[in-house]
Amino acid sequence: MMKTVYVCTDSVTGIFSAVYDAWKAQKAEGECEIALCGFIEQQLFCNYAEVEETEKKAVAVEHMIRKHMGTLAWHDIYQAALSADAGKGDAVLGTCLAAKKLKDSKRIMEHLGHPKVRKVFELSRRVGNESHFLVEFIRFRELEGGVLYAPITPKSHVLTCIAPHFTDRFPLENWMIHDKTHRAFAVHEARKKWVLVQEAYDESQKAEYDEYFQKFSEKEIEYEELFKSFCKTIAIKERENPVCQRGHLPLWYRPNMVEFS
Repeated sequence: MMKTVYVCTDSVTGIFSAVYDAWKAQKAEGECEIALCGFIEQQLFCNYAEVEETEKKAVAVEHMIRKHMGTLAWHDIYQAALSADAGKGDAVLGTCLAAKKLKDSKRIMEHLGHPKVRKVFELSRRVGNESHFLVEFIRFRELEGGVLYAPITPKSHVLTCIAPHFTDRFPLENWMIHDKTHRAFAVHEARKKWVLVQEAYDESQKAEYDEYFQKFSEKEIEYEELFKSFCKTIAIKERENPVCQRGHLPLWYRPNMVEFS
């Protein structure tokens, strides 16, 4: 039988819609795989099927995973789908298909000898670590309008992982976290739930758009200077250890941190 390659976008909805199509077609391991748009490696003797992506399919797959594979497996699979790995879709599909062969499918994440399961586990841990770091390193700055703004440049799609934390932390504040890498925002209005918003602007508006997020309030500028002075004052030059510091605070997080700007 010729293998079917399901082509989808790099999104949770896209990947889960592809899993839905493969599941509905009753494909087995080795008979199908998932490829993300922009990362397709052409293969011989394969059928390429473009996936029709819908929220209905994604929700159906979520319910299937939660019911038959358990909440812990769902957590790992969801986080793996957020990672910055081109092979994540195929790893998610392979893990779901491998679970069908087990007597107790809820123990699927214990089978790390399976390459697809192991990859899902590794990707989930990578996304979890990045989310954990960002929760610690995000720095909000007050814009002229009073909105708290924090830019980040993550490798993975971590907004849905970190936004709930700040919703609990700042429920009475208007804030937004700007994922510059994937051009998306987590936006929270005071006393309401946060929402995910995708960037949408013309290239002719980019300069004006970027300028808006550089207009900080006078109070913000004043407190930034005080914070920088505090960081310099408590530092002990003789005890500086850049190597140790990089281990606790990797370089690629620093451009968006006030104390390093």
